[in-house]
Amino acid sequence: MQTTENTCLVLTTAPDQTTASHIAEQLISLQLAACVNILPPMQSVYHWQGKVECEPELQLFIKTQRNKLSAIESWLAEHHPYDVPECLVFNANAGSPAYLNWIKELLD
Repeated sequence: MQTTENTCLVLTTAPDQTTASHIAEQLISLQLAACVNILPPMQSVYHWQGKVECEPELQLFIKTQRNKLSAIESWLAEHHPYDVPECLVFNANAGSPAYLNWIKELLD
């Protein structure tokens, strides 16, 4: 295992496959992410505008580096269909050296 301070995982959701694919493709094309995984539909239950909502969504796992976070957050704020898109960041404190180096080489 190799330790890292730069690699992180960003989570966001999308309402459908078309939107999820568009987000993933744009983040990759703009070199803001090395890889984006789109998970199958799930059910999200949340409070919105005073009501409990229950909607299908897809979860996106965005593998990136810390220096890309501001640009990812800005891109999501401008292009995401939600008024308040999910943007949660988790540090990848350690991982496979080959995988961490792959991310670094793509995004540096």
